[in-house]
Amino acid sequence: MLVFGFVIPQLPAISVEEMTEQEIMEATIDEDPTTASDIAYINDIEILGANIIKPEFILRKIALKKGALYDKEVMQQDLKTIYRLGYFTERMKAVPVKNPNGTISLKIILEENVPVTDFTIEGNEVVATEEIMRYLLPLKGKPQNIADINTAMEKINECYYSKGYILSKIDTIYDDPDGVLNLSITEGKINKISITGHEKTKEYVIERNIMTEPGTVYNENIIKQDLVRLYSTQAFKDVNRTIEASEEDPDKYDVTIELKEQRTASVSVGGGLDTATGAFGSVAISDNNFRGRNQRVSLMGIVGSGILMSDSSIKTHMNYQAELSFFEPQFLNADNSLMSKIYYRDLGSYHIPLAIERRIGFETTLAHRLQHNPRLSATLTTGIEHIHLSEGDGNKISEIYRDHGFNIADRHKQLEGGLFLRIAPGFAYDSRDSISNPRNGALASVRFEEAFGLDDIGKTNGRLIGMAKKYIPIAKKSSLTFTGRGGIKVHGSDMPEIMAFRLGGPYTIRGYRVNGVGTGTSFVMGSAELATPLPFSDRFKINFLQNLRITFWVDAGKVFDPTISSYLYNRPIHAITAGMGLKINMPGVGPLSIDYGFPLTNPGPNGSEHGYFTFGVGDMMY
Repeated sequence: MLVFGFVIPQLPAISVEEMTEQEIMEATIDEDPTTASDIAYINDIEILGANIIKPEFILRKIALKKGALYDKEVMQQDLKTIYRLGYFTERMKAVPVKNPNGTISLKIILEENVPVTDFTIEGNEVVATEEIMRYLLPLKGKPQNIADINTAMEKINECYYSKGYILSKIDTIYDDPDGVLNLSITEGKINKISITGHEKTKEYVIERNIMTEPGTVYNENIIKQDLVRLYSTQAFKDVNRTIEASEEDPDKYDVTIELKEQRTASVSVGGGLDTATGAFGSVAISDNNFRGRNQRVSLMGIVGSGILMSDSSIKTHMNYQAELSFFEPQFLNADNSLMSKIYYRDLGSYHIPLAIERRIGFETTLAHRLQHNPRLSATLTTGIEHIHLSEGDGNKISEIYRDHGFNIADRHKQLEGGLFLRIAPGFAYDSRDSISNPRNGALASVRFEEAFGLDDIGKTNGRLIGMAKKYIPIAKKSSLTFTGRGGIKVHGSDMPEIMAFRLGGPYTIRGYRVNGVGTGTSFVMGSAELATPLPFSDRFKINFLQNLRITFWVDAGKVFDPTISSYLYNRPIHAITAGMGLKINMPGVGPLSIDYGFPLTNPGPNGSEHGYFTFGVGDMMY
């Protein structure tokens, strides 16, 4: 019978059966025909008993060669070498025969192991028999060889492990007298899954994020995905798993998902300085695990003094914002999510010079994860929005129109708002390795926005918008990110200027004020950013420092078909900037950043050659 590993047992004289290797060397050479004073050369070497294994192969492995001096000790080592090839039984011997001319004819007599004729495989379900056979077929037709069989078994195990089946093992392997090699595999099935550590969170919420089921073969890759999904719910501060052999069935395993819930409901009151709202005060009530169902509800209100770091085109006006949002992570089924929000905004307009902008709207986004590619989602955003624009400084805008030779009677076109029904289908792709601090993978989206003018059908317009990011890991903790964005008006000759694209500020071209590059009906921009942790931050056990990154970046962009606002303020239309900053990713908020950038191209009469600080909350627009 074939077994893994062996010790050569003792054998009768001349045969190597049941003897130690040293005894093999001393007993498997027939009577030595030479004396100490003789010098005998080898006339020829004949290999007998090697039928499948070619004699030429054996001759290449041994030290003694035709024409060499015969040496009994070397012959003993050669027999040892032949035995270690693994193809032959212990019954081997060397017969040196002295010829009349004083030379030696050496006969090496061998007995091959039983050749492997076929295979049987039992117990495999998750790895196909055909795939396992790829590692066994090279053994077929050759004498059984312990070393080669062990190598094949290692490759089979590696095949299982590479697929995540880390509990699989080859239980037994044995051969039949007719040379059939039999394998029995235990793949490591799950007996039961237990969940501990949850109090508020409903058990069905946890279970719907666990794709692993009892009765299936344990897969570490799938379990890791389950743990990532649970952690991403933001209901838990720690997620882990343990595996133990089942007491009911030693060939199965019990898996325990260990959870530590975190506080998800919060009330915050704050204030500070922000690029978009100036000096502001805020109040927010939120719960990221509403009623223990992993729904997210938030109510936020902000009152600010007005936009900071804006040029003279933006009216200084109190900023009022309120938003109620609700997120359902599994809407109708596990492949859907739903985000809805109602909002009110009253502020100095970013788009229209010296205008006051008020928006009231409702928006909902349905995302559906595609089954053939879980990283790809289809999205559909719908909503109704009322936009109202009013004059903020009639005297000043009249003066600017007059200085540029424009007719102030055209001002009403800039102040066009309206009631719009928005429908925006799109696709999103996300293969990032982390949401908070991604270092590898890609993020991309494309959507078409159709805005139907409900109060004036002539204002109906469509826009196509796309974005792509590529993350490249650098060293151990740093990353390089390349970003490209673009947008174009597809149709709508009477599209209101309020819907134009804009560049400049913390979310587009840093180092410029809001709108400092310009507004237009289409745009392209790109960024390259190196993000790296603070030096020596890993020496401190402070989460804030662990999530903080220093960034070095370059931004570039251009606006096409510029609006009248770009001419009124002589904006440069295109820009290239470079700078550095600090960024920290906050769960549920996104990246918070402070950057200082300076222009590498002409900043225009309203810009600064020395650049600006910009403050941003969330990711770049579009």
